[in-house]
Amino acid sequence: MPKAPVNGIELYYESHGEGPAIVFAHGRGGNHMSWWQQVPAFREEYRCITFDHRGWGASSDSANPRGRSAFVEDLGGLLDHLGVDRTFLVAQSMGGLTCLGFALAHPERVMGLVLGDTTGGVGDPAVMEAIRDVNPPAGGLGRTLSAGFIDQHPDMAFLYQQIEGLNPELPVNEISPAFRDPSGPQAADLAGFKVPTLLIVGEEDLIFPPKVIRATHELIPGSRLEVVPGAAHSTHLEKPQVFNRLINEFFVQVNAASPAAATAD
Repeated sequence: MPKAPVNGIELYYESHGEGPAIVFAHGRGGNHMSWWQQVPAFREEYRCITFDHRGWGASSDSANPRGRSAFVEDLGGLLDHLGVDRTFLVAQSMGGLTCLGFALAHPERVMGLVLGDTTGGVGDPAVMEAIRDVNPPAGGLGRTLSAGFIDQHPDMAFLYQQIEGLNPELPVNEISPAFRDPSGPQAADLAGFKVPTLLIVGEEDLIFPPKVIRATHELIPGSRLEVVPGAAHSTHLEKPQVFNRLINEFFVQVNAASPAAATAD
């Protein structure tokens, strides 16, 4: 099992394929396995890197609090360990804390950023106002998957639960407050942000409804927003063909605009 020694812990990771790097950062209910419908689609042209956040999956933990700061430092350590100078970042939910945080701290290392079903923890008043009255279910599959998906694809819903079950038991409200923290990135922090950014949200997302992601999108200069019908909080799982098409088009666009990105590793 490949593990990178970073910041006093061992971070589990997998690397598939060769080419420009893509790092996939999972959400609270997932781990590196969450991206099983993305890695096969991109490994022929890209180096696909998946990992388990500290305290998730096969990664170890420490006494230091989990959250944005630790996640960002861990990602930097993982990239250094793998010899990756620049990369695309693809995040789902909690992974947005990691990826947006890293892109803000190290924009020169990020070729493009995809925020899937996440605000990235932006704390600007515009986002806080949009999320203020959002009250998703406390638990259960209906919190993250659309009712139609659960009904039509019970096998996939079961698989989602099995992947989540591979994680150690974690406090229910450990990460969620970070997305309602007004001290997160502000409009001023994002005003000069030049990393190409794509935001994707499921039309039926109950945790970060489209209005919340739209408020985030409006704060990120030059960003693009895509709302996916028939998906909830796990667009990458529920609508993988749509999700993969959108991020592939984004990668191609970024590579075309910056030829150097196509040869980055």
